[in-house]
Amino acid sequence: MRVLIGCEESQVVTKAFRERGHEAYSCDLKPCSGGHPEWHIQESLLDHLNNEWDLGIFHPPCTHIAVSGAAWFEEKIKDGRQQEGIDFFMEIVNAPINKIAIENPVCIMSSLFREPDQIIHPYYFGDEFSKTTCLWLKNLNPLIHAEEEDLFNKKEDITHVGKGEFVVAKSGKKMAKWYSDSWGLSSEERQKIRSKTFPGIANAMAEQWG
Repeated sequence: MRVLIGCEESQVVTKAFRERGHEAYSCDLKPCSGGHPEWHIQESLLDHLNNEWDLGIFHPPCTHIAVSGAAWFEEKIKDGRQQEGIDFFMEIVNAPINKIAIENPVCIMSSLFREPDQIIHPYYFGDEFSKTTCLWLKNLNPLIHAEEEDLFNKKEDITHVGKGEFVVAKSGKKMAKWYSDSWGLSSEERQKIRSKTFPGIANAMAEQWG
């Protein structure tokens, strides 16, 4: 299967598919940090949507459309940055690829486009972290995960683990500790860490969609 992983410099998802024998490539304007530049297309994702891919998994930039940044929406609407984010998202939606998954945090596309098909967290798939992750799917089934043993899932099939540590800010807002800790980093490093796909989710994508 030929797989394009868009807006991914970490190559976490790319390597998960490669390990299972697929011809997967990451694509990002930034150089890859995953250690395999031979699997990386350092160009605009929009220039590579017509290359006969079987599956596209995309992580479009959420900076201007995530609801966590609502305080800056008015400014971003006026200067056009939010519309750029919307247009990029929709170009991916309309890509000529049979199977597509688009990943983003809670964002305005839930109302401007449609509600996501699935909302997951890393702890659903074995990583003890909380991160609300929305998936918009085209010709793909939602990712299967099991919280507890039931009639169909045996104990060894359970994929959920603890939710990870949380901290409470002075404002009273509760957030995941890993997310809070990133505030001490540069803007670029903070964005890189927060946008990285956790290994458990990447492996579930490769095993179930590959």
